[in-house]
Amino acid sequence: AACWYTGLLVGRCMDADPAIRTYPDIGQRAFGSPGRLLVSSFLYAEVYLVAVGFLILDGDNLDKLFPGSSVALGPVSLAGKQLFVVLVALMVAPTTWLRSLGVLAYVSAAGVFASLVVVLSVLWVAAVDGVGFSGRGTTTPLRLAGLPTALGLYTFCYCGHAVFPTLYTCMKQKSQFPKVLASASSICC
Repeated sequence: AACWYTGLLVGRCMDADPAIRTYPDIGQRAFGSPGRLLVSSFLYAEVYLVAVGFLILDGDNLDKLFPGSSVALGPVSLAGKQLFVVLVALMVAPTTWLRSLGVLAYVSAAGVFASLVVVLSVLWVAAVDGVGFSGRGTTTPLRLAGLPTALGLYTFCYCGHAVFPTLYTCMKQKSQFPKVLASASSICC
């Protein structure tokens, strides 16, 4: 709900002045040049750190799927999480060189399809193969050791904010922006 509401506020800011096309524009409108610089700094730091977070997440998960993986190229050897972080970075880097980002729609569609396959696989294993969730003794209502991971996953939900101004400016019918936000929020939350 918070993501949806703040998205609506971004839309209202952009409605107020057609010259506003990005978050730095909103920062400049609100606080002048220092606001533009501050908002730009935070936005670019967020985008960079999200990319780093994705690389770490991919490295961790692929290392769990393929334990003990390693590659040696001359004096350089990579193993485990570091290997997969480098491989994923090498696979993703060319997508940043595309002149038209429309091609990324196909990459996105592949990601949606892969997510659907994973969800269906988990449901199949749980329903058909009899692997389910069973209690393993007592559980603690609050495990502080898992708090950083939980907070990271929770804040990860707000990473879509970076695209709101671009999405808004690309829409032919800007009046539909609240409906798009509501649809996306209901699907993702």
